[in-house]
Amino acid sequence: MNNFKELKVWQKAIKLVTVVYKNTQSFPKQEMYGLISQIRRAAVSIPSNIAEGAGRMSPGDFKHFLNIARGSSFELETQLTIGLNLGYLEQADFNLLTSDLDEIQRMITGLQNSINTK
Repeated sequence: MNNFKELKVWQKAIKLVTVVYKNTQSFPKQEMYGLISQIRRAAVSIPSNIAEGAGRMSPGDFKHFLNIARGSSFELETQLTIGLNLGYLEQADFNLLTSDLDEIQRMITGLQNSINTK
């Protein structure tokens, strides 16, 4: 359907994954299988679902996977908030990450709205 690598939202989501991995490296080691794992999985889920949806043959399927990606973005935002509240994440890093997430969420919604499912 689409070449996902050309989608700006996929490109931004890939960059976000890299930043998330770097920011979670400083979390306490006891969170490796808890919050760190959850945050990283949610972050990876965003571009992964965009790519999977783009590879589907129907616009409806693409919209469905974009919806999953959008849901993962809100899941990630929640987990980052928990990291901030626990003191694992600096406010400036949190602000940067959530600003990027807001933009990705808007882009996903815009892409969903542009897909014709007739």
